Amino acid sequence: MSTWHRRSIRTRLTVVAGAIMALLCTAVAVFALLAIREVTVEDRTKWLTIHAVEMAKKIRRSGVSPRLLSGGHNQAVQVLDPAGTPIAATPGFAAREPPITNLRPDVDSYMIARLCDLRAFPGQCKIVISYPLYKADGVWQLNVAVADVPWYVGPQLLIPLAAGWLLLVGATTAGTYRTVGKTLEPVRAISGKLSQITASDLGHRVPVPKYEDELRDLAEIANKTLDRAQSAVEQQLRFASDASHDLRSPLTAMRTEIEEALMYPKETNWPRTANALLDSVERLQDLVTDLLQIARLDAGISGRHELIDLTGLVAAELDRRPRRVAVIRRLTPGVVINGERIALTRILGNLLDNAKRHADSAITVTVMPESGTAVLEVCDDGEGIPPDQHEVIFQRFARLEASRRRDSGGTGLGLPIARQIAETHGGTLTIEDSPRGARFVLRLPGYAAPPADHAHLPTGL
Repeated sequence: MSTWHRRSIRTRLTVVAGAIMALLCTAVAVFALLAIREVTVEDRTKWLTIHAVEMAKKIRRSGVSPRLLSGGHNQAVQVLDPAGTPIAATPGFAAREPPITNLRPDVDSYMIARLCDLRAFPGQCKIVISYPLYKADGVWQLNVAVADVPWYVGPQLLIPLAAGWLLLVGATTAGTYRTVGKTLEPVRAISGKLSQITASDLGHRVPVPKYEDELRDLAEIANKTLDRAQSAVEQQLRFASDASHDLRSPLTAMRTEIEEALMYPKETNWPRTANALLDSVERLQDLVTDLLQIARLDAGISGRHELIDLTGLVAAELDRRPRRVAVIRRLTPGVVINGERIALTRILGNLLDNAKRHADSAITVTVMPESGTAVLEVCDDGEGIPPDQHEVIFQRFARLEASRRRDSGGTGLGLPIARQIAETHGGTLTIEDSPRGARFVLRLPGYAAPPADHAHLPTGL
């Protein structure tokens, strides 16, 4: 990273603003100098022309006099005879020195030019006019030279321009530094508050600026993100607490059985103890399997998706399972979905286990297409679920009292896993109204069954 990028935003913006203002001020100053110099040169040229005309009139009327050639305004004057020989000049120039300029005006006009490095003025630039003088013996020539206007015109212009340049650049730099500092104050406040937040203390929130601007939006989004993070951490802590509690229960039961058996080895019924231990191991195995499944879902890990005949999948699963209650099938053929076979089997298994646990005499399983979706319904004729508990049962480790009475060995993770799998497939899992018992409805994006020779091309239901 370069030194420039290691500087603070405040410093970089200040330097950029100052540089831009310096460029603008320099451009304006150069333009002003060029314009004013052009006007000044034009004015000086006009004055020189008028002055030469007046001087020529006086020379014609009264001849050449030292007073007339005494000059002024740093001007140099030469008078040349018709042969081009200097015969008079301002003090400081010998009358016989070479002419100031080689300009030769026409008989009826004068010539004016801006010349540099003249023999009479080495290293200098002059505005020179050559004016014809009509005398009885011929046409004489009047040469008048004055200093050219320098690039800076004069100190009376350069000093104000330089002062204005410094004032504007300085004011811009200081103003930018102060404004950016004020603007970034909320950012510093937000950074300071964020630095205080740790994994064990997510209760802090960043201050929200009073002005309706992007920084306020940033602060509000940061607070919403912190709310979500705190909620997620609290959920993870609850999950860890519930998981550790549910893991301890079968382990405690196993430990108790083993310790009791070891205390009274001769009186112990080892087959009964082994069966009790096996029940605890199975519960522990189910819980670990569910925890691993939740970890995979939370990490976004999924298997290969493929076109699956949902009707056939449900029928095969129902045929495979032992029946404690009657199962009524309402399976519409040709309902196809795109999904992960193992995960979908897990959803169906969890829903069937839940229904079997609560059913009194029968379970109804329905598969049908509906408005471009594939619908799977699992209904039981049990006690049902109170409306205020419809979402509670989808929370991890949540188990209603009726569920605990019917099956004390459940993990409370089956329905949350089923809903999460449905969501990863772009679908939903909800509880809907039913005349009796609980009615779980799974909706997934569906396809119509394609012809056998185009089985790889799904079409909408």
